[in-house]
Amino acid sequence: MPFESSAYVETGTPARYISRLCKHFAHKVPVTFDEQQGRIEFEKGLGLLQADDKGLRLTVQADNQDDLPYLQDVLGRHFERVAWQAELTLNWQ
Repeated sequence: MPFESSAYVETGTPARYISRLCKHFAHKVPVTFDEQQGRIEFEKGLGLLQADDKGLRLTVQADNQDDLPYLQDVLGRHFERVAWQAELTLNWQ
């Protein structure tokens, strides 16, 4: 998938957000995850989650440029919903 965009948030609990997001989407699309990473298989592309020592990187990948904003919106809205207590926001690059 040649088109990609990512956002990074600093958090001390990246595994919690990976788990919450993946469990939420598992009701609708295929997902795999552990404490360090997650993979969400949307119809229009992939959502990838990667934890590190300082936070969480969220990446979306699409087959075409037109689907990137859709994937950013879907993953971003749901992330902000599960992270509402920490008031974390995403800045896609």
